[in-house]
Amino acid sequence: MLTDGPGGAPWTVVLAHGAGAPMDSPFLAEVAAGLGGRGIRVVRFEFPYMARRRSEGRKTPPDRAPVLLDTWRQVIADLAPAGRLVIGGKSMGGRMASLLADETGVAGLLVFGFPFHAPGKDAADRIGHLAALATPTLIVQGTRDTLGSRDEVAGYALSPAVRLHWIEDGDHSRKASGLSPDEAMTQAVDAAAGFVLGLPGA
Repeated sequence: MLTDGPGGAPWTVVLAHGAGAPMDSPFLAEVAAGLGGRGIRVVRFEFPYMARRRSEGRKTPPDRAPVLLDTWRQVIADLAPAGRLVIGGKSMGGRMASLLADETGVAGLLVFGFPFHAPGKDAADRIGHLAALATPTLIVQGTRDTLGSRDEVAGYALSPAVRLHWIEDGDHSRKASGLSPDEAMTQAVDAAAGFVLGLPGA
């Protein structure tokens, strides 16, 4: 695990990586540093397949969903109490967190680049649970994300607990033709910090 921010912070944000990049990817490192600088403790971890990639030096596919979800459950248990945790992450890691946010009783859910559907497929198998989600949620999404653009997401049935912050012209990799990478990241981190620090009990 990697930790950023003050140890005595009122909230801990727990971030999981996406399918292809590790917990110390430039994106997650910038998010963690940005939130940590705003007084929020951030913990990053890796799923078993990514840890194997690191130790064995060879690329392996992501673990099946039950393994990913059980890993999330163990991390949440290790960092308890759940009521002071906000869970989420990048793409796949955030989607897995969304599947058990209500179950685990965490304070919030924070996802960067939610993969509303697989490439070239519809969203039917990935969004059903979002209609009933009760956990306060923020999804930071690029307006032209190929896994869930603003036009696509406008047609989805999402719970009132789910808020979206759109990065104008951004894609799934955070690129935004109208913003510099630093501007896009600052906007994303500001939105995330505002969400976390605005949770009930802050």
